Amino acid sequence: MNFSVFSRVMMAGMFTVLILGNITAQQKSTPQNWFHLDFDRDGIPGLSTNRAYEELLNGRKSQTVVVAVIDSGIDFDHEDLKSVMWVNEDEIPGNGIDDDKNGYIDDIHGWNFIGNPDGRNIDDENLEIVRLYNQWKVRFEGADLSRLSKADRADYETYQNYAKEIKEKRAELAPNVELYAATLKAFNSIAASLGKSHAEITLEDVQGFRSTDETLTRAGRMLSNYMQQGETFEGIYHEIEDVYAYFNGQYNYNWNPDFDARHISGDNPMDTDDRSYGNSDVEGGDATHGTHVAGIIGAVRNNGLGMDGVAGNVRIMSVRAVPNGDERDKDVANAIRYAVDNGAQVINMSFGKGASPQKEAVDEAVRYAVSKDVILIHAAGNDGKENNLSNNFPNDRFARKGLFAPSEASTWIEVGASTALNSASITADFSNYSPELVDVFAPGVRIYATVPGDEYQNLQGTSMAAPMVAGVAALLRGYFPDLTGAQIKSIIMASTVRYQTQVNIPGSEGEKASFTRLCVTGGVVNAYKAIELAKATKGKKKNAPARDSMLR
Repeated sequence: MNFSVFSRVMMAGMFTVLILGNITAQQKSTPQNWFHLDFDRDGIPGLSTNRAYEELLNGRKSQTVVVAVIDSGIDFDHEDLKSVMWVNEDEIPGNGIDDDKNGYIDDIHGWNFIGNPDGRNIDDENLEIVRLYNQWKVRFEGADLSRLSKADRADYETYQNYAKEIKEKRAELAPNVELYAATLKAFNSIAASLGKSHAEITLEDVQGFRSTDETLTRAGRMLSNYMQQGETFEGIYHEIEDVYAYFNGQYNYNWNPDFDARHISGDNPMDTDDRSYGNSDVEGGDATHGTHVAGIIGAVRNNGLGMDGVAGNVRIMSVRAVPNGDERDKDVANAIRYAVDNGAQVINMSFGKGASPQKEAVDEAVRYAVSKDVILIHAAGNDGKENNLSNNFPNDRFARKGLFAPSEASTWIEVGASTALNSASITADFSNYSPELVDVFAPGVRIYATVPGDEYQNLQGTSMAAPMVAGVAALLRGYFPDLTGAQIKSIIMASTVRYQTQVNIPGSEGEKASFTRLCVTGGVVNAYKAIELAKATKGKKKNAPARDSMLR
């Protein structure tokens, strides 16, 4: 899951904030570009990106770095992204031929592993738990339970637990689907009664609305309350529409055992050796999440549009492998390999799930990326829980193969989400954490960045924190090309800033702990300090382009 399920609720903005109380007024009052700001200069614990460019990088040259975004898709024509999209120069657009012989036809900006050659795409998917339930249902339904082996009995018990969880979850979701559907219907009825479009309806219109229908009366009062706080009818409608989409998607797709999307791709999802499937549509049906991530990494800086990305000299490769639901291990493994084989030096992975039945295939792809010195950035997740090796995938730990084989990926960075608050609340209350498996925190709350259609929006999640770090990694790769991926990981971790020693434990009721209890470094990524440290570090990469002499 690209954590867009979470983001779709969080993008509901004011409405969701009022209902759930997830963001403080102080956080909302910070500048749109807060994540680029510097604590010493601006009083906000951002990445110090702007200060880094002004004081350390001004007038200096860098190498172009290719960053792959494995996600839901990217609007490659966005005004702030189209000039920084990766272009496969060896492929001729639209001729239906694999010109560069890389196994993928017309892959101009990347590849889509969740689509078929006819152009149909997978947008919604089951969660992994539902897919496993369906597999075991075939295996156990009608079986003679008295003849099951000990191993089979363990699987059968898990199958029963999954069946119970799915039933309970759908029962929990159903009322919310009905509630928000009814709310939208009521809003539409109010608009029809007023004889105006959503954009035309004013506070005075709503305050003067009368109806004998108690449902419409309640909806009118709710609208009036929110509009008095500066919101518009149209804005509130879209916010609730997003919340409805979340619950509807969860109920009808993510947690629905009867929903099957994989037939669209036409491949065998269990065959992890198969890599020749998908299509060249790297945008897909809903590219909001991936476009937002791409903008954080590399939206054109200082062009007077929307927002500035972290890295100023990148090319963004879109590799579509993550639906609204849980991604398939096969697709993730192939997406990583595609990115590496086509020149990506940094890979951003803002997705994750709670089970990984084909983890070996993903592990092999990660090993391959590490062997090619590619940096992998992964979002820790938004459950407000402590990650371990059995509840969050993919991760950087894999089974040893051979006595001296590494047990973890040396170029992998796991990222939690921080806020703009220099207080115990610097840790986002939704962020996952771990003193061993989460490496750093980075800005991930109310992040203003690109979304499809030349638009910009505030979203939040560790999905937004990961591309902050991917941007810093790309920045270091560009200006310090002699540094290895492992060195860059070490520099990013060693240069984090610990603004608070005691911080809130995400998901708890006000409990606090040392920041080192929540991540390995106990701090927030900082581009300025990372560049300072990189300047003092001797690169180990062989045959690398020379650094700009001014940076030595």
